[in-house]
Amino acid sequence: MLCPLTAYPQQIKMRKIAYIALFISVFWSCQVQQTIVDRPIVFDDERIALTKEYLLQRYNVEQNNPEIKPTMIVLHWTAIPTLEGSFDAFKDTKLPNWRPDIENVSGLNVSTQFLVDRDGTIYRLMPENYMGRHVIGLNHCSIGVENVGGTDKYPLTKQQLKSNIWLVNYLAEKYNIDYLIGHYEYILFEGHPLWLEVDDGYRTEKTDPGTDFMKKVRKATKKFNFKPVPSK
Repeated sequence: MLCPLTAYPQQIKMRKIAYIALFISVFWSCQVQQTIVDRPIVFDDERIALTKEYLLQRYNVEQNNPEIKPTMIVLHWTAIPTLEGSFDAFKDTKLPNWRPDIENVSGLNVSTQFLVDRDGTIYRLMPENYMGRHVIGLNHCSIGVENVGGTDKYPLTKQQLKSNIWLVNYLAEKYNIDYLIGHYEYILFEGHPLWLEVDDGYRTEKTDPGTDFMKKVRKATKKFNFKPVPSK
């Protein structure tokens, strides 16, 4: 048992530790608070029609609207160094001329529900429950999160990591999300009930958003107990 002469300094020390812990907690909560900025891409009648056409031709899903019931989050990088360049890649309804690799499959332009800038700002480009064209075979059930950059010269940033973690939390609390995957993992869903792509020859090789980035996001969102990615 401590004598009165030593108890008082010990209590002061414990209070200081408690105050420091409280400060860190408040500071961290302020740091991770986020907002979503709406910056819509073109989603006119033509894009809606092309989206419904894509659902029918690629997935044999016929419906009167472009809506989905998301059960998956797919993280990406754009490999484009700027926000404006990345936004422009998704903005228009039809594929630009520099995407001949996938144009023969559909004229529908690529798109994503969210775009995260290098400073961590989160932009919502389209309704969260509309189908975006961002991942082969799984567009009908997934929400896409694109990150500006991802090249050797412009790697993904700590701010983007924090924003992706926040966004996964936001989406997992709002929807019945079963899977969190990196774009490079999409191919592992071949043969899975969620896989609906009809063309066995339509595949592209992906590496985004990197295994290290995915590992960190998964670690920070493990409380949701997402289902493991299928293994081959």
